[in-house]
Amino acid sequence: MYPDLTFVLGGAASGKSAFAEQLVVSSGKSRVYLATSQVFDDEMRDKVQRHIAQRGEGWATVEAPLDLGPALADLTPDHICLIDCATMWLTNHLLAENDLEVAQAALLQALKSCHAPVVIVSNEVGHGIVPDNALSRRFREAQGRLNIALAAQADLAVQVTAGLPLVLKGQLP
Repeated sequence: MYPDLTFVLGGAASGKSAFAEQLVVSSGKSRVYLATSQVFDDEMRDKVQRHIAQRGEGWATVEAPLDLGPALADLTPDHICLIDCATMWLTNHLLAENDLEVAQAALLQALKSCHAPVVIVSNEVGHGIVPDNALSRRFREAQGRLNIALAAQADLAVQVTAGLPLVLKGQLP
């Protein structure tokens, strides 16, 4: 039995995406990758290409930078979904000046209603110094609230540091 919702948390370049990808691959189900990033420059384009190469073959990719609900609603129990990542999704909403509480509530409901197991990756952004500008402080607070809500709803929560997973809640499949 695979958890309905797995939450994978870690810092930048911590190995969280690779860990999440391995969880999804090991399920044996049809893999769907919900990509939340938007490519605005060469650096991001290169990062996306590295992630695609790292994942390898056998993934159906759906680009969903803002509204994950329709893609999640289309999944069946034969699928497993990786959302990478909640941080980019939140950034997209923040920069679009959307209502973050409404967006978060819609995401949590879509995850709850999804018929397939979902693994969602997110960044831990609260371990650093207090940002020096209002937008960054707003983002950090919103990311913290989103992470708390995702962890509360998750059946399995794992923190990845230096490529090493630490189970915070639940049990690895």
